[in-house]
Amino acid sequence: MTKTPRTAKAQPTSDPAGAVAPPDTVLIIDFGSQVTQLIARRVREHGVHSEIVPYNKAADARERLNPKAVILSGGPASVSAAGSPRAPDWVFTSGLPVLAICYGQQTTAVQLGGVVEGGHAAEFGRADIEILEKSALFDGVWDVGKRYPVWMSHGDRVTKLPDGFTVKATSENAPFAIASDEKRRIYTTMFHPEVVHTPDGAKLLGNFVRAIAGLPGDWTMKHFRSAEIARIRAQVGASKVICGLSGGVDSTVAAVLIHEAIGDQLTCIYVDHGLMRANESEEVVSLFRGAYNIPLVHVDARQKFVGALAGITDPEHKRKTIGALFIEVFEAEAKKVGGAAFLAQGTLYPDVIESVSFSGGPSVTIKSHHNVGGLPDRMNLKLVEPLRELFKDEVRALGRELGLPQAFVGRHPFPGPGLAIRIPGAITEEKLAILRKADAIYLDEIRKAGLYDTIWQAFAVLLPVRTVGVMGDGRTYDHVCGLRAVTSTDGMTADYFPFPHDVLGRMATRIINEVPGINRVVYDVTSKPPGTIEWE
Repeated sequence: MTKTPRTAKAQPTSDPAGAVAPPDTVLIIDFGSQVTQLIARRVREHGVHSEIVPYNKAADARERLNPKAVILSGGPASVSAAGSPRAPDWVFTSGLPVLAICYGQQTTAVQLGGVVEGGHAAEFGRADIEILEKSALFDGVWDVGKRYPVWMSHGDRVTKLPDGFTVKATSENAPFAIASDEKRRIYTTMFHPEVVHTPDGAKLLGNFVRAIAGLPGDWTMKHFRSAEIARIRAQVGASKVICGLSGGVDSTVAAVLIHEAIGDQLTCIYVDHGLMRANESEEVVSLFRGAYNIPLVHVDARQKFVGALAGITDPEHKRKTIGALFIEVFEAEAKKVGGAAFLAQGTLYPDVIESVSFSGGPSVTIKSHHNVGGLPDRMNLKLVEPLRELFKDEVRALGRELGLPQAFVGRHPFPGPGLAIRIPGAITEEKLAILRKADAIYLDEIRKAGLYDTIWQAFAVLLPVRTVGVMGDGRTYDHVCGLRAVTSTDGMTADYFPFPHDVLGRMATRIINEVPGINRVVYDVTSKPPGTIEWE
């Protein structure tokens, strides 16, 4: 399996007091926008560390991080509604530079004496703003008197600015599309600079964190690597650590980093559940025992997992069966190792953000998380999560910094339940063998076409239907293979990859000719949303 996600009771114990000073940080206060993650990503693209916290956790984050600037996100609430969220007062009295986006602009206006009203024409999607006055926010990017495209998503709007603010830009339905108090370094936008649909938005965010906040932009994976090694050593001390290794990028990078910090205090446990792609288990064992000489326990549990899945067709039942069995096997092996005080896992920043809604309440479950939980509490272990501040692309950059081969670091994401959720319906050894061959051919053709690194994720699916075919002079009645490939930046949204038809044709021909049991190939052109990337 991949990383074992945190449960509500399992608290991270990294960042012990005084262990490692935090890097210069921009604190992003979240009001529930669906694109808040993009703010953090855009800030980090400028070499500045950022962290997202729900608005009601901002005081603790301020004390912990000593931020050098604050960004207020958008959000779905109306500032006129009873109980709608507000920014902490210290945001506006601390003297820190502030960038307030959409809902952030509205609550800033209300909290500082302005007025926000509903009932006006809303703006959703593209809008053009006209620049009226100069501002440090768009210095060197936009010129006074010209118009520029941005992306809006608001119903309410500011109708009266607080004292000290002046309007810098306007749009048809947002009279204060940009408004700022340049003296106090408070900048507000009605549009979303973090999304790609605002073409110059990244430049505006760069101006804010570099020119206005004065941050040097020196947060790199080299810096993160050295700081995290010191943090791991301070947290773990002389204790033993066990790591549930999947062979995927996240758990592997986490394991290599931890091993660099504490050496043979780390033992990795790889539970081979028989649901991996072709040759992956062998590659995992070779990488850890050979290239990195990291202590590794390899558990061959293939028959146990496939046997437990026999006859199960419901996707959630599959996940829970795999998760429960993984815990059972992992726990047994961990006891054999003995003496571990910490469990290492490759939790990423999106996992942390998505586990708590901006208000601290429950979020909707689309499907069970690909990983499994319960181990930290069940085994009385504390957590080591060295990647919990990173996005996926940053984990890959860290992997390269650690010297992992590019062919491994650039590997497409692979779900914890593996091929079990790429075979809708019941799982059998025969189906797994068919899918492995088809998937290997598919990925081979993608690499031959030079497209592998362009695609976020690609995989084959063995569909639970059979079709009639003609091969040679005979009739066949075999499986249908579905092919899926998507482009994405973070997996939260995705679109299908537009393969050239000749490439698709070669893929289909090879799969049908070389994989007994498949006589038809189809290509999935569904985006996310409405679909998910995986089929189950």
